[in-house]
Amino acid sequence: MQAKHMTPFAITALVAATMLAAPARAEVAKETATLGDYTVTMYVQPFLTEEDLGILRMVLTSQEALALFVPQANGFAAMAASPDDGFVKEGVPASSVVALAGLPDAATAAANAVDGCQKAKQGAADCVVILEIAPK
Repeated sequence: MQAKHMTPFAITALVAATMLAAPARAEVAKETATLGDYTVTMYVQPFLTEEDLGILRMVLTSQEALALFVPQANGFAAMAASPDDGFVKEGVPASSVVALAGLPDAATAAANAVDGCQKAKQGAADCVVILEIAPK
């Protein structure tokens, strides 16, 4: 049996077909909890470590922990982090982690948190939302 060689055109077509068949962006898992008068959603981003997830899960289950990250728990809130910078390093949140509260809607909270993170990040990857808080 003789191996067949693919032409550059065939390789390009194969790559294009593979890209079209693959999803554009993987869906991020999320965990949601009700905490007092708020619904808290954590996005399980791939870069989050087990330590990071443990800390964020405390925010999902404890009003005291929620108040540490978002002291002004009124209106909508969001927290964003850079995949390259991470969330917590040596027990301290990365300098690019931004949490904002008291905003009029979820979209504004997320956009402002990501924008603040983008301005502070050290790495190249775009910041993403890791936590959202919405009044019930």
